Amino acid sequence: MADIVRSVKGTRDFYPQNMAVRRWMFDIIRDVSTRFGYQEYEGPCLEFIDLYAAKSGDELVKEQAFVFSSPGDDLLTLRPELTPTLARMVAQQQYEIPMPLRWWSIGPFWRYEKPQRGRTREFYQWNIDLVGTESVAADAEIVAVAATFLKETGLSPEQVRIYVNNRRLMDEAFSSLNIEKELRPQVFRVVDKLDKLSEKAWREFAVESGLMETQVDGLLDVLKDVDLWKKSDELVEFFDLIKVFGVEDYVEYNPKVIRGLDYYTGTVFETFELGGQSRAILGGGRYDNLVSDVGGLRLPGVGFAMGDVVIELVLRDAGVIPERLGYIPQVLVTVFDEATLTESLNVADQLRQVGLRVVVYPEADKLGKQFKYADRLDIPVAVVLGPDEIAVGKAAVKNLKTREQVSVDQAALVEQIEKFLPSTP
Repeated sequence: MADIVRSVKGTRDFYPQNMAVRRWMFDIIRDVSTRFGYQEYEGPCLEFIDLYAAKSGDELVKEQAFVFSSPGDDLLTLRPELTPTLARMVAQQQYEIPMPLRWWSIGPFWRYEKPQRGRTREFYQWNIDLVGTESVAADAEIVAVAATFLKETGLSPEQVRIYVNNRRLMDEAFSSLNIEKELRPQVFRVVDKLDKLSEKAWREFAVESGLMETQVDGLLDVLKDVDLWKKSDELVEFFDLIKVFGVEDYVEYNPKVIRGLDYYTGTVFETFELGGQSRAILGGGRYDNLVSDVGGLRLPGVGFAMGDVVIELVLRDAGVIPERLGYIPQVLVTVFDEATLTESLNVADQLRQVGLRVVVYPEADKLGKQFKYADRLDIPVAVVLGPDEIAVGKAAVKNLKTREQVSVDQAALVEQIEKFLPSTP
């Protein structure tokens, strides 16, 4: 037997059962996004690497992007994120697009990661952004969108939490520690690494980044101050508004959340699973200069991104993914013999016209074999059309779960099938 060709490392095959879960998650994303008034958009999967070089940090560009040259010697990349694309698209039509804009998207992305549980090289990502306003209400709305999604998947505040901080607040704290402005971007990355390194390794990284030991001590004190947010007018207003959205149980201040990307300017946030593996689920924040960085006007914005890999693991481990997802066929129409094939096809067509999901067994075969096929696909109802039933305008309807079977006039076929169908699709 020949060897089966391997799939590419770090990619996934979506068999129907996997696709059904993905579709369930994406449907919730679409529903929540559109209910908040966001419009769907999409960008290209290929971009010039220059779009990311000055916007997303060296780690993403140099270590995680799939980069290759085109025939014209331009360096291209498979998109590792969407926010720079959003900024470019807005900049290109900044005078035509009504502001503020509310856009959302979900599509494939690529990063050169070491494949492991919760991390792949190809993944899908939800991006949602509100651009054109510096209002704190915009920050609160975006976080409320994230919290609403978590709530509607079935995750509780005891299972997940959205941690919020503010870059401007942290800048003020850095000033109190006499940390030079030129060093701030690196210090933001130092803060972002706090929970990712041992304390010894983190202190070494902080000193290597240009901080003095006394500044490192002071920085640790700042990062332990859970009431620091009360010194920020933005965060005080933010937490008042979060109560209006009714999702305050999901949202909490955390001074250690800072986000590693260079383009964040104000409110930043990350969602974590509580307990268990404490996995990061989504993250985002305010970026007031990104559109101008790609050549457009200064257009303030706020948004977040969420990959599908980790959230699916969290949902599976929490046991909140419903059973019987996907558009499983509801009815199998059997084929008795070649002479009755046309009648089976006609009945199937009539059932589809009233909205039922129907398959016809592809050939005449033993009924037992056809019923086993239906069982393997989890089809709950079968319609049996033999010569005797066809001659008198009847059909046998079999509940494949209870094995109950009744004979009905074909005019009453739909009514009987609906009695046998389970309450969930």
